[in-house]
Amino acid sequence: MIKAIIFDFGRVISAQKPPSLFRSYEVELGLEPGTINSIMFDSKAWENALVGSKTMEEFWHEIGPELNLNSPNEIDAFHRRYHSDETINHSVVDLMKSLHGHHKLAVLSNSPPGLSKWLADWNLLHLFDTVFCSGDEGVVKPDHAAFEITLQRLGVGPEEAVFIDDTMEHVEASRKMGLHGILFTAVEALEEELAGLLGKNF
Repeated sequence: MIKAIIFDFGRVISAQKPPSLFRSYEVELGLEPGTINSIMFDSKAWENALVGSKTMEEFWHEIGPELNLNSPNEIDAFHRRYHSDETINHSVVDLMKSLHGHHKLAVLSNSPPGLSKWLADWNLLHLFDTVFCSGDEGVVKPDHAAFEITLQRLGVGPEEAVFIDDTMEHVEASRKMGLHGILFTAVEALEEELAGLLGKNF
């Protein structure tokens, strides 16, 4: 029997940013097309932020010069803009609200410190029984410890939990531990897979 549903955050609860938005950043910053994500997320600074050894502010100030941001004020202004462009995936949130009260819900995310505040700012934190943020815990997916800690806090076994993520490596790691792993592509496909597991429609 499924007792808990565990959601990734980025590109699941938060909406995927369109490629046109990243291209607009690159044009504004004078970067080569298709480079901003590699500069930001293939960096050692990002790895450090994901395990909590750097704050988001420290991360942005380290990579700022590589983004052609040449002063602390420019870096802070672009950081604020980048964050403000993050939006909620409302279809996923509607699904979570339909599950809330019937199943335990959790977030398990590779994210810099402070994800709970982000969820609170979006008025979503109350939906979750626990939030596992790698930057607060020092452990990143696909490390099995991230799943074990989340399951322990939920008080459920792996066979009693569904894990939803947009990264196949993380889904496969959850399946190896006995969770019901679902690769997120679109909310309609997610609803169909959950209906099969839970025996209900949304």
